[in-house]
Amino acid sequence: MRFDPPARCVVKIGSSSLRGDDGRLDRDQVANLAEQVARAHEAGTQVVVVSSGAVAAGMGMLALPERPTDLPTLQAAAAVGQGELIHIYNRHFARHGLAASQVLLTQDDFVRRARYLNARTVLAKLVELGTIPIVNENDTVATEELAYGDNDHLAALVTSMLDADLLILLSDVDGLFADDPRTNRDARLIGRVDDIAGLEAVVGGSGSVVGRGGMRTKVESARVAVSSKAHAVVANARRPDVLADVLAGVDVGTWFVAGERRLEARRLWIGWALTPHGRVVVDDGAAAALRDRGRSLLGVGVVSATGDFSPGDPVEVVTQGGVTVGRGLVNYATNDVVRMAGLSTAAASEHLGSGFAREVIHRDDLVVLPANDVTASDRL
Repeated sequence: MRFDPPARCVVKIGSSSLRGDDGRLDRDQVANLAEQVARAHEAGTQVVVVSSGAVAAGMGMLALPERPTDLPTLQAAAAVGQGELIHIYNRHFARHGLAASQVLLTQDDFVRRARYLNARTVLAKLVELGTIPIVNENDTVATEELAYGDNDHLAALVTSMLDADLLILLSDVDGLFADDPRTNRDARLIGRVDDIAGLEAVVGGSGSVVGRGGMRTKVESARVAVSSKAHAVVANARRPDVLADVLAGVDVGTWFVAGERRLEARRLWIGWALTPHGRVVVDDGAAAALRDRGRSLLGVGVVSATGDFSPGDPVEVVTQGGVTVGRGLVNYATNDVVRMAGLSTAAASEHLGSGFAREVIHRDDLVVLPANDVTASDRL
C-alpha cells in the first residue's frame, strides 16, 4: 500500500477526461466518475471535486461545432455549460442521497487573506454537511484556467486550503512517463516520485515530456500538494475503478510522495497562486545568493527587467539563461528596477534617492525554486 486511506481528498477531473470524440461533454463519463466519487464518500473519505468540463457542456447547449478559440466565446460557453455540468453531477449524486454544491473560485480567493479564509470556511462547512463540493474556476470572469492551468493549480491550492491528505489528478494519460508515450511505445511509466526537484534529470532534461503542455502543470500542482504534506497521484480517468484503486493505495499512475514539512500558505500563494506580471533577470552571483544563502534580491544582482509590474506585484526571477530562480513580490515598478540594475543599495540610495534603499525583493516575499526545477514559466 502506498499510503493510509485518506480522510479527505481532492479529485481533479480534467477537461480531456470529460470530452467525447466530438469535443462535447461525455455524459456517460461524468456519470461514471460521479458514481466513483459517491462510492468513495460512502466508504468514509471526504471528497472535494475540482471539475473542468463547463466549456464542453456549453458547446453542446449552444450547438457549437468545435471548441471556440477566442476568449469571449470560451467564457460564454463556460457560463452556459457550468449550470448544466453541476446539474448532471447533482442528478447522479442524488441517487446516493448526496447533494452536489457548486463553488466558483478566482485567483483573488487565494491571495487575499479575508477571501481565502471565507472560501476555506465555506468549503469546510460544505464537506462537514456531507455534500460533494464541485469546484471550478469562475471562467466567466477569470481567464487563466481557460488559457493555461486547466484547473490543476486550482485543485492543488484547494488541497492545501483544506489540509487534504491526497490530491488525485485524473487526466487522459496513465501518469508521468520518462518519454512521450505517443511517440515511444516503450516509454517507461514513472510509478513513484520522491523528489520533484530532481525529477527533470530523471526524465531527460528540459526537452522531456515534463516540459510539455499539461504534464508541466500536473508536476507543478503535485509540488504544491507535496509542499502541503499531501500525497499526489496522476492517473487515467478512464481506467476502470481508478478512484477506488488510488484511494486504496494500489500501484496506479504516478505517485508523488508527500513532503515531511508543510510550506506556509502565503508562500504557496506567492509561488503558485499568483500570475507573474514580469521578469527580473539576475546574474549568477545573485542567483546563488538567493538559492543557497536565503538572501534578499538587491539591485546589485539585477541585470534587467521586463514586463509591466508595479510595487507589490508578483514577478518571476530568472537567470540570464532563462532558468527560473523563484517568484516573489517586487518592491518597485519595472522602470525603477531597470534603473537600479547593477547598483549597490548605498549607490542606489545616493544616485536615485532614499526611496531606493530597500531590497528589490525581500526574502520573506520570495519563494525560491531548486536549480533544476521543472517549473520555469511560459506564461509571460
